[in-house]
Amino acid sequence: MTTLTHNDPVAQRSLEVLTQGQAASGAFIASPAFPVYRYAWLRDGAFCAHALDRVGKRHAAAAFHAWVGRSIGAHRDLIESAVRRASSGETPPPEAMPPTRYTLEGGLEPLEGEPWPNFQIDGYGMWLWSLADHLQGGSAPADLAGAVELVARYLQATWRLPCFDCWEEYGDGEHASTLAAVTAGLDAAARLSGERAWSDTADLVRDELLARYTTSGRFRRGPSDDRVDGSLLWLGVPFGVLEPDDRRVAATVDAIRRDLTGPGGGLYRYRGDTYFGGGQWLLLTSSLAWNDARNGDTEAAAAAQAWVRDQATANGDLPEQVTGHAQTPDMVQPWRERWGPVATPLLWSHAMYLIAEAAG
Repeated sequence: MTTLTHNDPVAQRSLEVLTQGQAASGAFIASPAFPVYRYAWLRDGAFCAHALDRVGKRHAAAAFHAWVGRSIGAHRDLIESAVRRASSGETPPPEAMPPTRYTLEGGLEPLEGEPWPNFQIDGYGMWLWSLADHLQGGSAPADLAGAVELVARYLQATWRLPCFDCWEEYGDGEHASTLAAVTAGLDAAARLSGERAWSDTADLVRDELLARYTTSGRFRRGPSDDRVDGSLLWLGVPFGVLEPDDRRVAATVDAIRRDLTGPGGGLYRYRGDTYFGGGQWLLLTSSLAWNDARNGDTEAAAAAQAWVRDQATANGDLPEQVTGHAQTPDMVQPWRERWGPVATPLLWSHAMYLIAEAAG
């Protein structure tokens, strides 16, 4: 746990954004000022809860985990159906799968407006990882044990199915960062429940990553995509697919730093990104700072965090990305016309900033 200092207004504002962005239900809205992000993602929320744990706001983190437990319980029939169908060898249609995001009340989002990919399993693994860290080695309490067991079975049944990646994009349906989240989630489920079967499955997923998702001594986005992706940072820190100092993880971080660092030091998601022009993402830059801090490179971590601070608005809000050095500048305006300005504040950006500060 770290104590926030008043000489870092961005850290103070980050805590305010997370606190104000948490609904009475315990859910975290992705961005309060970006209508398309008015839902609660398990992925974003897992990191928001982790950040609050790091700064001593454990009650708020617990409220999020309780909300997830209730939301999963409310949709048990949907999840059980997906488990049965996938376990029998069927590939259920995306609309038959549990969602990656819920309403703030824990319901399913209404089927209206622009279709948006909603079958992603990584958030469920990230929730288990975040919960296990929150409980600090303890077992899942009675009110969450059922949700832990159900989510673990869901991951065990579906991890081989093609799905959308953590950026909610199509790709080829197979994504290293998704399998990293599944690995971390199943390992967490084993710790939370004492059930060895979950860690055995985590080992299978890890073996799959090592067998099909590496090239030239490092990890790659997917089995048929040799590019690096900023989300590959998470394979070492925090998901521990391999130790952060493993040569393959270290080579991946080096490749990300070399290939994805833009002017000034902010990270791109991946080369060829066109979302809002494919700008530099704050949450990934703080992810790199987190990795560097955990590996003892405090100078590099401080430089990355300084870049993030420089992107804050006048009141300290952190956007999702900045587009001043976009990869495809002609795609910035079409996205603005479609969805409005870049999401600001983005709770996930603030969460990652706090986590990296705590790690330093």
